[in-house]
Amino acid sequence: MAQNSFFRKFVFGKQRLGSKTYTKIMRWNSRVGATRKLERLLRLHSESVIQDVDIPIARAAEFLDFYAKQIQLWPQWVCPIGVKESRFVLYPVKPGWYVNFGFWDVKRTREAYPPGYFNRLIEEKVHELGGIKSLYSDSYFPERQFNQRYGGAAYDALKKKYDPGGAFPRLYDKCVLKA
Repeated sequence: MAQNSFFRKFVFGKQRLGSKTYTKIMRWNSRVGATRKLERLLRLHSESVIQDVDIPIARAAEFLDFYAKQIQLWPQWVCPIGVKESRFVLYPVKPGWYVNFGFWDVKRTREAYPPGYFNRLIEEKVHELGGIKSLYSDSYFPERQFNQRYGGAAYDALKKKYDPGGAFPRLYDKCVLKA
């Protein structure tokens, strides 16, 4: 009985609910490929859809409707944010109210789609609605489009001033997948 309670405490204890345990599990899965093998066995196709997008509040219902029909990953973070002024030319938002939608999951389907299919759908809808997405997640923009949406001319000026020798990768190269 003592071993059983030790096992329960070690495997299922409150201390296992933190991000360290999650990170260990995710790294193990990445190394071993358990999820990939299971998806292959079940004939599923998957795409990581990890995004934070800011949508003008007047268009937020349209985004939510699109998301519910096309993406369908739940739960979803929904948080209003107010912007008084923006001095961030590389993340251009206008003053006003936005709704930040956050979603972090894997979209699994029976049908095969091109790489980045669901992320591209989101990128286009966000742009159509006058919003912007954070760049910590997978991005699939063509370079010209990326530069138009994320202050390309301002970035080029900063790059020229602070990294004239090109020692560091460009923002586009760091943020956009070449899929």
